[in-house]
Amino acid sequence: MDYKAAIRNLARKFGLDLHRYNPQADPARRRNLLLTHYRIDLVLDVGANVGQFAVELRRAGYRGKIVSFEPLSSAFRQLAARAASDSAWAVRDFALSDSDAVASLNVAGNSMSSSLLGMLETHARSAPESTYVATERVNTRRLDAIFNGFADPDTGIYLKIDTQGAELKVLDGAGEALQKIDTLELELSLVPLYEGGPLLPDMMALLAARGYELVGLEPGFSDAGTGRLLQVDGIFHRTGRT
Repeated sequence: MDYKAAIRNLARKFGLDLHRYNPQADPARRRNLLLTHYRIDLVLDVGANVGQFAVELRRAGYRGKIVSFEPLSSAFRQLAARAASDSAWAVRDFALSDSDAVASLNVAGNSMSSSLLGMLETHARSAPESTYVATERVNTRRLDAIFNGFADPDTGIYLKIDTQGAELKVLDGAGEALQKIDTLELELSLVPLYEGGPLLPDMMALLAARGYELVGLEPGFSDAGTGRLLQVDGIFHRTGRT
């Protein structure tokens, strides 16, 4: 009897998968290596939801500062509770976008798919739990307007953007700040998922024009029915910087 296979099959019945740990195949560990290599002191966690990304960073070994931004009130309450015991983790209850204003946030049933943009059928069909159930008025700020309150010229910054199709809005509001940010991570859509949301080729070209090159790529959101990959997470670093 193949006991390893039997144990693996039993574990899968409970939603678990057992395999030998390979550090090189661990996205969290690879990201942490990049944070160390690029001397990151501060992570700006944009679209934090309830703090999943920050918790993952801490588990992987990152001990620097984190500032998480989340406009959805219900998610922000959970985020604030998670960050309360971490003195190096600050939270802000507004969205980063291309203007300092008040906007309508579309609230998704699963919370994490909430967006300032309308959701397209491809997304809703692939993840029915993500369809919108309400709207909420939220404050938006430009990163340029608040950036100096978080960083000084010697700070190594990692900008992570997970704003469900509105990544370009964040970048448009960060024209000056990006000159001081050498490393960033954002979702890249392979197919249209949100109204007006940019696709992977557009974002690759835009970031290349601003001096960034791709240094990491991880699978993200996929269609549960077909297995088709719909989004990936890309990590970019400014060309010529160590």
